[in-house]
Amino acid sequence: MNYLYPKMQHFIFIICIFLILTTDAVAQDNGKLKGTITTSDGQPAAGINIFLKNTKYSSVTNENGSFELHKVKANTYIVQVALGGYETLEQEVTVSENKISTLNLQLKVSNKELNEVTIYNNRAKLFPKQSNYVSKMPLKNIENPQVYNVVTANLLKEQAVTNFDDALKNVPGVQKLWESTGRSGGGSSFYAIRGFQTQANIVNGLPGLTNGSLDPSNIESIEVIKGPSGTLFGSSLISYGGLINTVTKKPYSGFGTEVSYLAGSFGLNRVTADVNTSVDESDDVAIRINAAYQTENSFQDAGFRTAYFLAPVLSYKINDRLSFLINTEFMQEERAVPPMLFLGRSTSLQFSNLEELNYNTKLSFYGNDLSIKNPKFNLQAQMNYKVSDQWTSQTALSRSSAKSDGYYSYMPDNENGLGEFALNITKEQSQTVTTDIQQNFIGDFKIGNIRNRIIAGLDYFAKEDTFGGSGYAWLYNITPQGDVNYLNPYTGTEDPPTYPTRSSVDTVLSKSGAIIYDNKEATYSVYASDVVNIFPNLIAMAGLRVDYFDTEGDTKTDNDNYNQTSLSPKFGLIYQPILDKIAVFANYMNGFKNISPKKTYNTNGDVTGAATFKPEHANQLEFGVKINLLGEKLNATASYYSIEVGNLVTPDPKIPLNSRQEGTSQSKGFEFDLNASPLKGLNIIAGYSYNDSKITKGGLNNVWLEEGKRPMWSGPESLVNFWANYKFADGGLKDFGLGFGGNYASENAIINSDKLGKFVLPSYTVLNGSVFYGTNKYRLALNINNITNKEYFNGGWGTVNPQKPRNVVAGFSYKF
Repeated sequence: MNYLYPKMQHFIFIICIFLILTTDAVAQDNGKLKGTITTSDGQPAAGINIFLKNTKYSSVTNENGSFELHKVKANTYIVQVALGGYETLEQEVTVSENKISTLNLQLKVSNKELNEVTIYNNRAKLFPKQSNYVSKMPLKNIENPQVYNVVTANLLKEQAVTNFDDALKNVPGVQKLWESTGRSGGGSSFYAIRGFQTQANIVNGLPGLTNGSLDPSNIESIEVIKGPSGTLFGSSLISYGGLINTVTKKPYSGFGTEVSYLAGSFGLNRVTADVNTSVDESDDVAIRINAAYQTENSFQDAGFRTAYFLAPVLSYKINDRLSFLINTEFMQEERAVPPMLFLGRSTSLQFSNLEELNYNTKLSFYGNDLSIKNPKFNLQAQMNYKVSDQWTSQTALSRSSAKSDGYYSYMPDNENGLGEFALNITKEQSQTVTTDIQQNFIGDFKIGNIRNRIIAGLDYFAKEDTFGGSGYAWLYNITPQGDVNYLNPYTGTEDPPTYPTRSSVDTVLSKSGAIIYDNKEATYSVYASDVVNIFPNLIAMAGLRVDYFDTEGDTKTDNDNYNQTSLSPKFGLIYQPILDKIAVFANYMNGFKNISPKKTYNTNGDVTGAATFKPEHANQLEFGVKINLLGEKLNATASYYSIEVGNLVTPDPKIPLNSRQEGTSQSKGFEFDLNASPLKGLNIIAGYSYNDSKITKGGLNNVWLEEGKRPMWSGPESLVNFWANYKFADGGLKDFGLGFGGNYASENAIINSDKLGKFVLPSYTVLNGSVFYGTNKYRLALNINNITNKEYFNGGWGTVNPQKPRNVVAGFSYKF
């Protein structure tokens, strides 16, 4: 936490001074409108939208049916009261300068009917289908020829999600390959999407790196954007199967606070707070702070994680044309790295299945004394300026810092026929710093009768990796059953005993040498995309990006310096046979990666230099249908895709820490996503995906690229996700609710080679449930995960990763 405190104090001091100086400055001589809205049976009408017709002024009634509109210019207005499923109510009102005008209205609807409408409308909080980020402009899902899925904060709360990995279980076609390790250059969790690996490293459409985990407390939603999206998001942070964009919480008008506490199995304790307040009467300046503290042990005999998180956000509306948003995140976490067994990559496998591996999953093979810290800082500043009624300028700055400080272990198969794995360890002192500057111009205008929605932008992205620490050292051999010996697999001699403690490990590492490595790269981009309404029900999209990539590689030498230019086009077409209800779409999308130079190692784990690579390229064709029926109570998407990728970079089978570039692959499949509210109080999400991936061009003696084989990073072929919740609206069980769901994954071939053999992780079904009681003020809940106590494993690239057994989480939250 020493890394965080000075920055937190400095930030809070600046915010306080800024708010003090601006609070009085923004006050103007305008009027104020306030009032209440009741139902026909005299009850407060909460959650009702209030508008002043043909103006920017709007509000929402609170739990008492009250509303307020500040800084309203003196004039006569038409007040509109909007309630889904009912006629809009309108009434004239006059607002005078420096005076408070009062308006009391009564709806022609009972409180019971209003509750029914609210329950149906609450589904939008669980299943929003519009995004400002997927196309970098406001665009409805049914207008977008691209597939994306959204996980909302409300769904995370229902499922008592305490980590980012569990949140993604709600997305069709996403599978965790391995969890966060904290190591430099990619220590966050890896996921498979449409047969390709990716990480969650985009926040609000901008870079937001981490070497550790992400905290759910500041998440408004998670958007999983399917397919190679290089045209709008560039090359540095995407995957060919899709990208993961985390949308953070923003300040809003008024005051609100929510605190919560979760306790559960394996020593889970989690406290969160969400505080929002307007700091001036005009509601032009607002601040929101989300904070979290979490500590948890492992289900194994050793392992822990402790994390602190703070996210202050400031919004400042200067006038009707100019506004600012400053978003920051501070996080410190410390953990003992969870174990992963890396199966053999050079000779025939010692184990062909889990039964032969005989893995005692209660063992960690490690110790809590060997921890790693991952402090993270992320700053995003955005300025929005309305140039005209048709054009908006958006200027954004992102600055991220992610560190790895501590011990990282690597457990490869000794491949000696004795069923042993070697525990190798290094002590890292590394940091990744990124800077991103974007200038976007967003237009919405007509040329004749044809509507155009355009995004045109410039993007500068820079990244610097600094690595300092020890080399790798061997500690001991261990079997999956926990038997230890000290026969050094690299020298053939028996070494003195060593133990998983800092003092013992530091003694061994003192003989491993040191690694100092500095890598710099930068990308300069220009891009544009146009969404054209050829007819009201026929929309076309076209976009293009040009990237110039410049890298110094290892800054200590010029031998690996190089630059290159890449193009990324995108096309889409969407036809709505029934406007805003049914859409048929097709897209061509391109993605590419300018591969950063990678460190090279010898067989002893010593760094020998750096290697450079040509850019990888991916092309996708996709066809599908989207539906939005029954008054938005039924949303579904079904699509078929085919992706081809060339110039693949894979681990070197002889030295897995190194990389090789060769070969091509193809990934094709089907996805289905359903969000529905068929009955009052009932919400359902469900998804199914099937992926068929194979290597179409192999590499010489490369077990990762054998022609006709499914790549070892593709995850299971079939995935199913389901969650349903029901909340009673009436009777003796009013405000009680139930939730139930789970996930299915088919077999996962983590090794699939004619040379090595085949190792398959079996299919599994995991079931979860919850029971809760919730009002507008507080919520009590009990969640049970992995109800049947299923033993199951995830993995990729030949890794075996045991997952949590049955666990219970109890939670309480209260709103002020």
